[in-house]
Amino acid sequence: MIPLNRNSILTILSILLLLLFVWYSNSHLSAYAIRIWENTAIFLMLAASYNLINGVTGQFSLEPNGFVAIGAYVTAILILTPAQKDAMFIIEPMVPWLKNLHMSFFPALLIGGIVTALVAFLLGFPVFRVRGDYLAIVTLGFGLTIRVISNNTITITNGSLGLKGLPSYTNPWWCWGWAIVAMIIIMRIVFSAYGRAMKAIRDDEDAAIAMGINTFWIKMIAFVAAGFFEGVGGGLLASLTSIISPTMFTFFLTFQLLIIIVVGGLGSMTGTAIATILVIWGSEILRFVEQPMNIFGLHIPGIPGMRMVVFSVLLIVIMIFAREGIMGQKEFSWDALFNLFKKKAKTV
Repeated sequence: MIPLNRNSILTILSILLLLLFVWYSNSHLSAYAIRIWENTAIFLMLAASYNLINGVTGQFSLEPNGFVAIGAYVTAILILTPAQKDAMFIIEPMVPWLKNLHMSFFPALLIGGIVTALVAFLLGFPVFRVRGDYLAIVTLGFGLTIRVISNNTITITNGSLGLKGLPSYTNPWWCWGWAIVAMIIIMRIVFSAYGRAMKAIRDDEDAAIAMGINTFWIKMIAFVAAGFFEGVGGGLLASLTSIISPTMFTFFLTFQLLIIIVVGGLGSMTGTAIATILVIWGSEILRFVEQPMNIFGLHIPGIPGMRMVVFSVLLIVIMIFAREGIMGQKEFSWDALFNLFKKKAKTV
């Protein structure tokens, strides 16, 4: 049980304030703003999960697009009714044992996460036989393999046509509810004995082995936990977009998450939260640079894709002045915030 000291009370109040804003956003914001708000929560969960492997455990893995795809397909198949599957699978009918499966959104999300975690567990055995760049190459190949499988298992995934017209259950409550749960569980892992063992592996794996840490199973815990939340995030994305296809789960998705955790700070979950807001909201705010504009009498035509150029330049600037990311390996703490105010009060 969490002791109710000052810091715990402030954390609980912050979560309640966030939930109050979720309630406000659900009924007062535009559909466009709500979509960005929902994307922010989903990407926060995905990036925090990814940071548990890359930042906290120090294993350079490139698997998120594969795990997100598995969670998305499992959840989508479970929430579609048999009639919808019949209408959707026009090239070849779906296999009967999957066609008749149907359930509500929450158990479908849970099963999507569990199936992805099981795949992560099985994948961990061959993957953790290698380290460093070799691990990155193996996990990159896993993501490509999932994409090829989803393209060719037509009786399960509908191949390149994908699954369309998925029930739209995802809303800010689902997204932020799961994001908060994921952040609490991941933070509890990071600050537990398992988290300290993960950081020891990150700092020096050989030294961790010499100290008696079972590095294989510690890495496996990080991999499976991340796989579960990435699978759930895939299910939320599937219901949010109402359509999934193999082309949605390319390496670009992994690249986006990699940018977020590097900008926020490898190993910092609060840094990941800050970077998620900057990356998701920043890329939307910069849409104005793609519109035609006049600057000091000079007419600049609208250039599609210009916002990504500007965004990339801003990221380069951030990385030049904060090479370890915004938070580095540190976490936000209420004590540090109050100490900062005390120092300012003394200087005044």
